[in-house]
Amino acid sequence: MNVTTLPESVNTLIVGAGQAGLVLSGMLSRADHEHLLIETRDSLGGGWQDRWDSFTVVTPNWVSSLPGFPYDGTDADGYMRRDAIADRIARYAEVIAAPVALSTRAERVEPIGGRGFSVHTPRGAIRANQVVVATGSYHQPRVPDLAERLSTRVLQLHAHDYRNEGLLPPGAVLVVGSGQTGVQLAEELQAAGRTVYLAVGRAGRLPRRYRGTDIFGWLVELGTRGAAFGLGLPTVDELPDPRLKFAAHPHLSGAGGGHDTNLRQLAMDGIRLGGRVTDIDGEKVTFASDLSAQLEFADQWFDAQMRPLIDEFIDRAGIEAGPDDRAAVPFAPDPVLRLSLADADVSTVIWATGYGLDYGWVDAPILADRGYPMQTRGVVTGVPGLYFLGLLWQSTMASATLVGPMVDGPVIAEAVIGAGSG
Repeated sequence: MNVTTLPESVNTLIVGAGQAGLVLSGMLSRADHEHLLIETRDSLGGGWQDRWDSFTVVTPNWVSSLPGFPYDGTDADGYMRRDAIADRIARYAEVIAAPVALSTRAERVEPIGGRGFSVHTPRGAIRANQVVVATGSYHQPRVPDLAERLSTRVLQLHAHDYRNEGLLPPGAVLVVGSGQTGVQLAEELQAAGRTVYLAVGRAGRLPRRYRGTDIFGWLVELGTRGAAFGLGLPTVDELPDPRLKFAAHPHLSGAGGGHDTNLRQLAMDGIRLGGRVTDIDGEKVTFASDLSAQLEFADQWFDAQMRPLIDEFIDRAGIEAGPDDRAAVPFAPDPVLRLSLADADVSTVIWATGYGLDYGWVDAPILADRGYPMQTRGVVTGVPGLYFLGLLWQSTMASATLVGPMVDGPVIAEAVIGAGSG
């Protein structure tokens, strides 16, 4: 339900009415816990609304099931486009009658001496006993400083601002970054007839299907049933380096019915690959001579990180699964080491270089390396009543995915409800 008049106070304020905030709202409503969600955007649908026109989620449609709102479409094994997934999130708000104030940005969250918080918005301040920050983990488009040295002749934009190929000037395109977004955009642009160059960074690759099942079938099984067999998804405590929370997501695609995105295959299909961009001098771009190593990393990531875990789950759970029928692509492309943008007719550079966190509006000493909040399972250390939901690696690798709020949400809901009744 749309809240048009902000209350002066509320028990719990949830900042962000995307999927994470709405899932928590449903949990709080079922416990009759008073709360309000505020959302910067003027429409519901979460951050999905910010993606490019043909964006397709990498998770099968059945993964979009939410508490009290199971997937109700006709293609459970298909993959939703941008508008469909945004519409589904908006419909969920209606299903749970979430109390949402749209067009309401949290400009500052200020603790009040252990007596709650004052949340400042352009529409006035709200006093809240507890605050849950559910604004996701993709806030500020991140572009390297090298971008400042690019020729002004060339259009450059972050992937966040890309909408479709038809809006770009004629000519070839250089995509920088080989996580999910970069690889998917490179594919889209080539399919539209563009000559595409792709700067490859350190990112893994997931197979679309493994042993007869969509890869997310195994990941969800591990997350929901793995504990019964002494297994589970990798947790934040198991990361060998905390900086890996910010690593690029392993790439695959839901477009066109879903498929693998093997960089070697992309090269065979005509996309020119280079290593990391190391220098830009106007029209000249220099790439590291690390393409072979980056391709090897992508090739081995699944077998090193996930396959043993999935195979062990299959064995312990007694599941009859097919063989590993992944096809190897042995092609070794010649790397692009230097590129004259003018000679190659490159008119556009798309920076698919990820996002930075922005929690500077939370007026409390809670931020650690790269602006990541100091918290345990979303509960902030040292600031009673302040919580986060939807963080990268909040508890497991799934925390910032579609299923993340169902993993971490109950922990936050229990803490919020317990504190509110104490």
